[in-house]
Amino acid sequence: MPSTVRGVIARSKGADVEIVDVVVPDPGAGEAVVSIEACGVCHTDLHYREGGINDEFPFLLGHEAAGTVEAVGEGVTEVAPGDFVVLNWRAVCGQCRACAKGEPWYCFATHNATQKMTLSDGTELSPALGIGAFVEKTLVAAGQCTKVDSAAAAEAAGLLGCGVMAGFGAAVNTGGVTRGDSVAVIGCGGVGNAAIAGAALAGATTVIAVDLDDRKLATARGFGATHTVNSGERDAVEAIQELTGGHGADVVVEAVGRPETYRQAFYARDLAGTVVLVGVPTPDMMVELPLLDIFGRGGALKSSWYGDCLPSRDFPMLIDLYRQGKFDLDAFVSERIGLDEVESAFERMHRGDVLRSVVVMK
Repeated sequence: MPSTVRGVIARSKGADVEIVDVVVPDPGAGEAVVSIEACGVCHTDLHYREGGINDEFPFLLGHEAAGTVEAVGEGVTEVAPGDFVVLNWRAVCGQCRACAKGEPWYCFATHNATQKMTLSDGTELSPALGIGAFVEKTLVAAGQCTKVDSAAAAEAAGLLGCGVMAGFGAAVNTGGVTRGDSVAVIGCGGVGNAAIAGAALAGATTVIAVDLDDRKLATARGFGATHTVNSGERDAVEAIQELTGGHGADVVVEAVGRPETYRQAFYARDLAGTVVLVGVPTPDMMVELPLLDIFGRGGALKSSWYGDCLPSRDFPMLIDLYRQGKFDLDAFVSERIGLDEVESAFERMHRGDVLRSVVVMK
């Protein structure tokens, strides 16, 4: 029988979120119902509320989550009831041209649940990133569930579902950071700090954190930054070059998603260095660079989709590192809140007061 549970929705553009009854159907073929234990409050949820993703209101918000599989539908073999899982928003198909080439992290046909969750009056909900996890239970495609060690704290593990994986993967998977590299990260929120932590774990010897907020720069030190630059007080490009022997960094991760910070990243890299864009721009943003500079500096300009991660490979690995004390996921959790505090968490996030607020269900 369908379940009726409490969840947080954005009913219209810019309106405060609401707690409502959400009807969750039994899982169909290839689907799973997951009892949510914890879900991070991510900027992407705020983008949904503000209409910055699309206009398919009402949205069931939340996507950065971990929980326990409650039921599965026909044909599901990936997970079983009782499994502790981290949810991901890119369930790979295994059949598209990217998957066929052995590059499933680029899957071009990712999928979500077929059935819709609804309001009690039958209004269909659009789940954020195909997940919708500010809710006591959610319906997802079974491929969106990645089984991990159940000894991991749910509020920490769930952060792999979006921001932490995006940042870590931007540095390690997309940027290819390795031992001895110099790395600069522009923007030290959750994604940027995850990139810093990933770069440090991969063996980078110089890790430069760049931000306008001294509070965020202090936090970045705790994740492994060896140097910090307040770009409101000095030129970021000059500072990065100075800290890398006048050359620029081997890898620069842009975790803001703005034209001006992308230009900084472009000119702050060494010749033949790599720029990785993981910050999410808005559709109206444009960047202009001299074509001769693009040609003359060589190297690579990359964008990072979800940290170019393969959840089945990367989530268990990062949870293992967390359990071994080598990757401090707990440090990303600024506060634990209830469902009724999501709106105020958006305000604290917007002010830069928190790294991650995490909704804890139980």
